[in-house]
Formats: sequence, C-alpha cells, structure tokens
Amino acid sequence: MAQTEQKEVIPENSGGNAAGKFGYAILYLILGIIAVLQIYPLIWLVLFSLKTNQEVFNASPFALPADPKWENYATVWTQGNINLYFFNSVWITLASVALTILLASFVTFAITRMNWKLNKLVLGLFMVGLMIPVHSTLIPLFNFFLNINLIDHPLALILTYTAFNLPLTIMILTGFYSTLPREVEEAAVIDGSSIHRIFFQITLPMSMPVISTTFIINMIYNWNEFVFINTFISSDNYKTLTVGIQNFIGQYSTDWGAIGATLVISILPILIAFVFLSNKIVEGIAAGAVKG
Repeated sequence: MAQTEQKEVIPENSGGNAAGKFGYAILYLILGIIAVLQIYPLIWLVLFSLKTNQEVFNASPFALPADPKWENYATVWTQGNINLYFFNSVWITLASVALTILLASFVTFAITRMNWKLNKLVLGLFMVGLMIPVHSTLIPLFNFFLNINLIDHPLALILTYTAFNLPLTIMILTGFYSTLPREVEEAAVIDGSSIHRIFFQITLPMSMPVISTTFIINMIYNWNEFVFINTFISSDNYKTLTVGIQNFIGQYSTDWGAIGATLVISILPILIAFVFLSNKIVEGIAAGAVKG
C-alpha cells in the first residue's frame, strides 16, 4: 500500500514582506516630498514670469496668474535684447568650457602619463589656484586687460573663466586618469603610435564620462557668472543674460514679469544639459573617485 509523503508546509513570512513593503512606501514618500520641494521653485518661477506687477505685489505669492502674460517672453526676447544676450552667453560659455577641458586634458595627460621631474610641482601650482579668492583678482585683472586693450572684449571673459576653472578641472581629471589602464597605451606605443595619437585617439575617448562631468560643472559656473562680466564688459554687444536682467530694473519702476521671463530663459540651457548628461555625470563621478 503506497504511502503518500506528507510535506511540511512552512508558512511564508508575510509579516516581513509587509514590513519591507511599508518601508519602501515610506522611502518613496520621502523621496517624492523632496522631489516636489526641489521642483516647486522652478514651477513658481514660471508662474511668476506670467504675472503683472499688480499681481506680484497685491496677490498672494502662491496665487496663480489671473491672466497669464505669455507676451512677457516675447517682450524680453525682442525689446529687451535678450536674444543677443542669450547668444553671447551660449558662445562665450561653450568657448570657455571647450578651452578649459582641452587645456586641462593636456596638463593632466602630461602629469600622469609622462615622466619628468617637475610634474608634481606643476600639479601643486595648479592646485594653489583653488585657494585664490575670485574677487581678490578683479583689480589686477582689470589693469592687465586694460593694458593689453581687452577691456570690453569677450576674450577677457574667456581667458578669465578658463584660468579659474583649470584647477578644479585638472583635479577631477587627475583622479580619473589614475584609474585608466596603462596597458592600452603601452600597446599603442609598441605599435608605433605617436604621443599625440595616443592622447587624441585612445586616452581622450576613454575619458569622455569624466569630461561630461567637468563640462556641466564649468558650464554652470560660466553661465551664471556675474562679477567678471559686470567688471570687464560695458557695451551691449557682449553682455550676457546675467547682466542683461538689469535692463528691466529702472530708477522708478521695475518690470518683474519680464525679469521672471528672463530668468526662465536663462535656466533652460542648464536644465537641458543636465537632463541629457545626467547619466554621464554620475559615471564620471563614480569613475573619477580616488580609490584608497
């Protein structure tokens, strides 16, 4: 007579699963609240740009615009020279970032991949630049650019941005270059590749994740910079968005809706760049971390 085997049924730990789901729910709730707190200022700024001066001062700051003034954007773009300032911000920022990354890559490659006596000293001199206060250099830089006739010239901004962004960019690239395998470059040397070919065709493409990180960092600094532009540039032909906002601030009246529209236009490129480069930024930070 066949005997049926009886298996002991162990009840699942439903209590543990319920606790885990509850913990995830609390975590997602907290993250959702933080996300709303981070995004709300941007939403508030957009609503602010659609208001009139009467709504700004007489209505609640959290109130929706009664009649959204979308024409504020057309006004600042056509009548406030924001189109010119926006174009100046774009090309000055991109030129400065490209020059900074290129020079920093040259320096980092020379320090980490070439054997010469003063490489550590040169790296230390660049790192000293991190300790120099930016505003303490305004008067010396103004006198220097005045003597070489670069006052009210965009080249003064490009050179200044490049000089002040080089130390941080070199520091980030140095941490990443120390993690790159040297075997690939050694194999290229055996195959007869020149030092220039190794840099441009091997090392530089492998460092694209960290270059994306330095790109967004330098872009944010250059795009939002105000002091150097306000000091070195006086004509409207070379002004950028950060100083162009002052056109809507008058002695007796200020168009707050136009200022809000200008601010919205000014933050759009930063948001777009971060959205498209966010993954590369995380990869670059993780890859460039110094491992002990």
